[in-house]
Amino acid sequence: MKTFKMVVLSVLLFTSSYGQQAWNFDESKTPQKSKKEFQFLAYFFTQGVMNNVYAKNDFLKGQTVGRLFGGNTSTTGEQAFYFEQRILPFIIYQPNLLDGKAILRMAFEIDWTWGDASYGAGGNFGSAFSADQVNLQTQNIELELLPWKGWAINLGLQRLFDTPYNPYRTFVSTMTNTAYRLAFWGSDAVGLTVRYDRDYDRFKAGYYQLYENNIQQPDDVVLWEFMYEREITPAWSQGFAAWYIYDRGNGEGGVSILGQGLNSLLNNYNGTYSFPIGGNPYKADIFWLGTHGNYNPEFTMGRWTLNGFFVSNIGKVRTEKNGEYSKAFDILGFTGNLRTGYKYGQTSNDAVIADIIFTSGDEDFKDDTYNGVLTGNMWGSPGAIFISHGAYLLYPHGNVVNRFISAVSDISNLGLGQIGGTLNLHKDFIPNKLNAKVGLAASKSIYEPKNGGSFIGLEANAKISYQTAVFMNIELHGAYLWLGDFYDSPEMNGGENKKPSNPYTFFMVFKWLLF
Repeated sequence: MKTFKMVVLSVLLFTSSYGQQAWNFDESKTPQKSKKEFQFLAYFFTQGVMNNVYAKNDFLKGQTVGRLFGGNTSTTGEQAFYFEQRILPFIIYQPNLLDGKAILRMAFEIDWTWGDASYGAGGNFGSAFSADQVNLQTQNIELELLPWKGWAINLGLQRLFDTPYNPYRTFVSTMTNTAYRLAFWGSDAVGLTVRYDRDYDRFKAGYYQLYENNIQQPDDVVLWEFMYEREITPAWSQGFAAWYIYDRGNGEGGVSILGQGLNSLLNNYNGTYSFPIGGNPYKADIFWLGTHGNYNPEFTMGRWTLNGFFVSNIGKVRTEKNGEYSKAFDILGFTGNLRTGYKYGQTSNDAVIADIIFTSGDEDFKDDTYNGVLTGNMWGSPGAIFISHGAYLLYPHGNVVNRFISAVSDISNLGLGQIGGTLNLHKDFIPNKLNAKVGLAASKSIYEPKNGGSFIGLEANAKISYQTAVFMNIELHGAYLWLGDFYDSPEMNGGENKKPSNPYTFFMVFKWLLF
């Protein structure tokens, strides 16, 4: 581990020392046109919400992330009405001195529920009377170097997405509807990535330090990744991916007092599997091996679309006893997804789309093998954001400020596995101006929890959106989820003796992407 860090540092020093030669700068070249060195972009988002989902713990003050009825104390019953607001500012500096071959990006986040707090310090607050809150949160501070045509090196706190595309040069719809759709990795992490994009293929290699812990000890959590994709035809692309987690953190670090990793409290919050390790030190080596295919994913080259991925989880966990580490259990699970659609009208909003996902699960863990899947939600909150399916309450939805919560917040479904899907009908009443959609979503657990059934729930939802100006939208959304017998189990419904009230949500949104 330490040797690898020294190699990375050496490469960076070499690049710095010999940058002009490696980047092939022509000192006598005069730029043809002066470029704008500073850019400011921002995403402004505000919404009024009426629903019956809330956290029972007053300390959380409505900041709820993870699984509905999970360790975040979320429940249903009392009706709530509130407003919330978010702005994501992006500052980009591309100095003319380096002829566009180096870019510094900074991304921040300011969130609040209207009227929540003032004269304090902390993220996700600051809009009570008099305001004056210290609340700026750092998302990204990363440097992108462009040494040769097609190459990009990103260094620092950056997007960690399970896609081969550059997240700073790719539309959100592309990243959420292709490759692995952020279902495994969708967050921010500090590290080093190298990308190479050619006309018909691309690859990405990355190293991320998820948790450092004590710098003098090999107790880190580190992620390596490699992704490759090739365009077989103009409409069809095929690729594969590999990730490897080196976890020696023993559940420490991560999100506040929750920790991270296989035996942390974060699992109960996020809806991931909590391994029966207790407080014992462990060493985990976990791999993800996957393949994906995309055919016309955004209806740009025809009326039909077909996308899918298959990922296998393989790993080994050893625990310490009397100063020695021995095998505790193996990991062997898999995930499959298939998304297909037909564009019946003029625009991509005139379409019907079906989306199915399956994850293997584990019932009793008696054979020392965990047969479910793992995602980034085991190390971050959220660490994976599967949001492009069209559901709102059964699976998580992307319109969020302080409340990112759903019945199946992680595709592993607490390690029990699940098979579910969505069906959405979209319609453009005024092309690219006024559109609407209606949808259904349902999911079933592969294994039943104690004293509960396998059916998780059935959701109906609808949306109408009007574009008032370029990249400025007003939207109205609504969804209702009928809970299944899965929630007859007190372990699944927050410890109650009866099934909770069915969740619902209605909200009106104003969005504006500023350039």
